[in-house]
Amino acid sequence: MAFRRKRIELISSVYFGTIVGVFLTFVVSLVFRPFFEGYADEAGRELQSLLSMFLGIGLVYVCISLLWQTQGDFRFIIPYVEFNRELKGTRPLVLDTSVIIDGRIVDLLNTNVLDNPLVVPRFVLAELQAIADSSDRNRRERGRRGLDVMNQIKSIDAIDLRIFDQQLPESNDLPVDAKLLALARELNAKIVTGDFNLNQVALVQNIPVINLNQIAGALKPIFFHGEETAVHLVKPGENAGQALAYTQDGTMIVVDDGRDHIGKEVIICITSILQKPSGRMVFGKFVRTKEPDSPSRAGTR
Repeated sequence: MAFRRKRIELISSVYFGTIVGVFLTFVVSLVFRPFFEGYADEAGRELQSLLSMFLGIGLVYVCISLLWQTQGDFRFIIPYVEFNRELKGTRPLVLDTSVIIDGRIVDLLNTNVLDNPLVVPRFVLAELQAIADSSDRNRRERGRRGLDVMNQIKSIDAIDLRIFDQQLPESNDLPVDAKLLALARELNAKIVTGDFNLNQVALVQNIPVINLNQIAGALKPIFFHGEETAVHLVKPGENAGQALAYTQDGTMIVVDDGRDHIGKEVIICITSILQKPSGRMVFGKFVRTKEPDSPSRAGTR
């Protein structure tokens, strides 16, 4: 009654732990009953009751603790209640190392789009720590960024973050990616990643994947053939006369006849759009230099 949000695992552990503890107390009391047959007076009965009480408290505590700490290590099915490795409720999301280091997952979680429980395996945290302790400066910075992202995720109150400590016996000697796939299959979970190779292997094994790069691509500004838009040309392109511009989300825009206007904001006409697995490229043709007071399209620079 004091705690409104009670986890079913805790309630079930207390309930069944108490039942098993009381039953064991009864059995142990029967075993030791012959030793008290010589004490038929009131003091002997009080001593027997006192010992049974302390024995019951100890056994109930041990049973509840054992069920609570090992609930993910075995299957114990009773009608309406199940102790199981599989996390109940909304399908959980297993985060891999790349998506934690990337950091965009924090912004996504702050939008409240995802309300699934997040699962971070202990071996992923160990890999992050190993990267953070690397002698290579770039790897060390990536590892420390990943640990900072983990602390940011942990600080989001609306997110149910769970550190999965159990090690699946069949995946002890496997690499990290293979362990992630095995864990996602065991928990019936989705993998959240930014690793293209892990994405492809998971799809081959029929394991659902959420790829942050695909999400980012789906949310990029949409351009239409023949549309005119304003961009800021930043550097020359590969071919003669070409210049490059970039949107705020990193989409490259290749502008024909724009090299003479690098450093300026110009109006271009979209000629084609190329979608690749690595991202989207937009091609356009220079139309005119943008007037200072004319409106520009949001999302380009």
